[in-house]
Amino acid sequence: MRVTGNTRGSGAQRSVSIRDVATAAGVSHQTVSRVINGHPSVRASTRERVEAAIAELGFRRSATAHALASGRTRAVTVLTANTTHYGHAAILQGVEEAARAASFAVGISVLDSDDPRVVRDALDRATDAGGGLILIAYDRPGVRALHLAPEGVPLVAAVETPAAPPAAGSPWVWTDDRTAAREATEHLLALGHRTVHYLAIPSTTDSDGGAQRTAGWREALTRAGAVVPEPVEAGWTPAGGYAAGRRLTEDPAVTAVLCGNDDLAIGMLRALREAGREVPGDVSVAGFDDAPHSAFLTPALTTVRLDFTGVGRACFALLHGLVEQGDPISPHPVATPRLIVRESTGPAPGSR
Repeated sequence: MRVTGNTRGSGAQRSVSIRDVATAAGVSHQTVSRVINGHPSVRASTRERVEAAIAELGFRRSATAHALASGRTRAVTVLTANTTHYGHAAILQGVEEAARAASFAVGISVLDSDDPRVVRDALDRATDAGGGLILIAYDRPGVRALHLAPEGVPLVAAVETPAAPPAAGSPWVWTDDRTAAREATEHLLALGHRTVHYLAIPSTTDSDGGAQRTAGWREALTRAGAVVPEPVEAGWTPAGGYAAGRRLTEDPAVTAVLCGNDDLAIGMLRALREAGREVPGDVSVAGFDDAPHSAFLTPALTTVRLDFTGVGRACFALLHGLVEQGDPISPHPVATPRLIVRESTGPAPGSR
């Protein structure tokens, strides 16, 4: 639970955690929580000290967090920029399954822009409805919401794999995209391909090296001493994969392509077919996510299986523990990605 407070005399509002109140009062954050919730096991002198600190600093309890902790509001709102992409939809499924089992209601709010005003409005509506928040922050609207989310509202976010370990208490869940991309690239190199080209999905990362899927692909090539081509930004959809694929098919030296998701791979397969290049005889293609249709393509798609439904369940489990038991947030990856080898990858031409 968090409390919020006003900076007196300035009109500016700032938010602090319950641990800040504990520091001011010289007690543990558990003790502050007991005082806020009227627990009878707190000594009178301690209670007075905590209440005095709260009064002097102008702190107020978050109504949303208190309602969740007391069990009066059993609801969660998922904020997402997309409900149709496989990863987003599977996370929603996982949240709904876990929430239903815990007798929580689930609402969905679609972020159709990363404009701060639009995002703040969506956050305001979600918090006004009561309950906790789960953010799918795989794109810029989701990341913007994560940055603008008000303190005092219980939230957990599914995020792109962090480039570095996040700070303790960061309410994040992710899959190990870097390791997964490295292993998929190593699979293609082991088949004799001199290098692997990469169709990249958009990243929320602005740092050097880009997203962790890109970083894992690059790491595998570098370790093998292979040429590292420029990644091709291709978007999210089969149309993006097709457009990028048509450019790659013009280069006869391209024999292996890793795609940032399975939809891009679908477009890539179509572009290769139109160019008269066989898969996997001339070019091997691998995808990412293991969407349900991947096993039924012709040829069946080699891809990385990611447990997005498990990500959704883990997000709800963290939120549920936070608001009902006061469990501390521990950011962590969930599930181990698994390379699923099917028909779309094979030995490099001339290495059979």
